[in-house]
Amino acid sequence: MFETKFIIVVRDDLATWQKLNVTAFLATGVGAADPSLIGEEYRDRAGNVYHPLCAQPIIILAGDQVTLAKVQERAISRGVATALYIEEMFSTGHDAANRAVFAEFAPEDAKVAGIAFSADRKLADKITKGAKMHS
Repeated sequence: MFETKFIIVVRDDLATWQKLNVTAFLATGVGAADPSLIGEEYRDRAGNVYHPLCAQPIIILAGDQVTLAKVQERAISRGVATALYIEEMFSTGHDAANRAVFAEFAPEDAKVAGIAFSADRKLADKITKGAKMHS
């Protein structure tokens, strides 16, 4: 059993490609911020080496825009660092443009497409209250 939870919450009204894109981006953000979440390299029987993966399960949840805004608000109020993807980032083509459009919004007017973080299990549950397992 892990003492922390690695959680990604995606907006349930996004297109499938958008959900996958957001999930991938957010996972890299949390993993980069906390290298202890990343395990060891993988090796197959032939000796080929593969990149390490997350060392613990990643829980994928879903919710509507209101739920994601509440998750963001709870994380901020509790001082939990997050990775955040907003809707306007879908229209950009590179990292610098993503950061530029991101900077145009505050928490109260951001259209959150996804949010991710790693935190103590009980705290993570409180922050994500109202989000459901993604199906």
